[in-house]
Amino acid sequence: MAPAPASGYPAEFVASLPKTETHLHIEGALPWRLLHRLDPRQFPHPPKSWDPDFRFRSFAHFEEELFAVALPWFTSPERYYEAASEVFQDLAAQGVRYVETSFASGVLEFLDVPGPETAEAIHRAAPPGMEVRVFMGIHHNGYTEKSRRFVEDCVNWDQLDGIDLHGDETIPLEDWSPRVYEQVRAAGKFVKAHAGELCGPDFVRRIIAELGVTRIEHGVRSVEDPELLRELQENGIVLDVCPTSNVKLGVAPSIAEHPLRRLHDAGVRCTVNTDDPISFGNTLTGEYIALATEGGFSRAELIQLARNGFEIAMVPEKQRAAWLTLFEEVR
Repeated sequence: MAPAPASGYPAEFVASLPKTETHLHIEGALPWRLLHRLDPRQFPHPPKSWDPDFRFRSFAHFEEELFAVALPWFTSPERYYEAASEVFQDLAAQGVRYVETSFASGVLEFLDVPGPETAEAIHRAAPPGMEVRVFMGIHHNGYTEKSRRFVEDCVNWDQLDGIDLHGDETIPLEDWSPRVYEQVRAAGKFVKAHAGELCGPDFVRRIIAELGVTRIEHGVRSVEDPELLRELQENGIVLDVCPTSNVKLGVAPSIAEHPLRRLHDAGVRCTVNTDDPISFGNTLTGEYIALATEGGFSRAELIQLARNGFEIAMVPEKQRAAWLTLFEEVR
């Protein structure tokens, strides 16, 4: 990302914006300082992927690098609490009032970390003044002999707010997905899914139709189909977009050419997010600054993108209205 100016637009303006972070993988948000503190010899400095010019070779390359740095830390609910506490404090310092974050079901499966306690630990880490919603992310092929028990039971976890579909979109969906999504919705929890990142508009349509989601994580390849853009806009489907992630994974060539501009101009409601900061070396403030300096987004457009996150937040209307009044003070 381009360095922020010392003052004025966009740096001071972005700092004044109330913000949300609605597409954040908690494992991928692990602050590097915690990992360095855990083992300074194994993790002496941040990965090369923090370089602005770095590009991952593939999604598999990204996942391999992410798991190598994240899995040594996330071995217990207590570790999730410690990491989430620092993540949320960092976000609060950037003006974030509302967060939706997910933890990976694969960690529960492979490291025997208990799910209900993990969801509770992440919730408990929220600082005063911040609302946090916690999701469990399940890969396309993440419903296994071992994980089946807790995937089916997650509807009973009081501190779990919903589920998300994670991972490589090119892996075929399995029969469990629509059934589990229906069970989760019936239990009063929220559902969303990753789509439109590695696969195109047809997959976005399929996810909406088969899983009944109104929130798509990424969704940026929807721009390839003008009719789908119209459907997203008319049906109120929200895209939780992560610009730097898309650039470093080769989904978009640059911030200047990122599909967010066309999505926004088409009237599709989008939010701005970081995805996996430990892999990309990004911050939420930096995303907004890059959209201003490289993407050509105006003050009014950045305000609308920030407002979008509060407008779709899973909170009572009274809380939403109170947050939205904060924008009256933004200049």
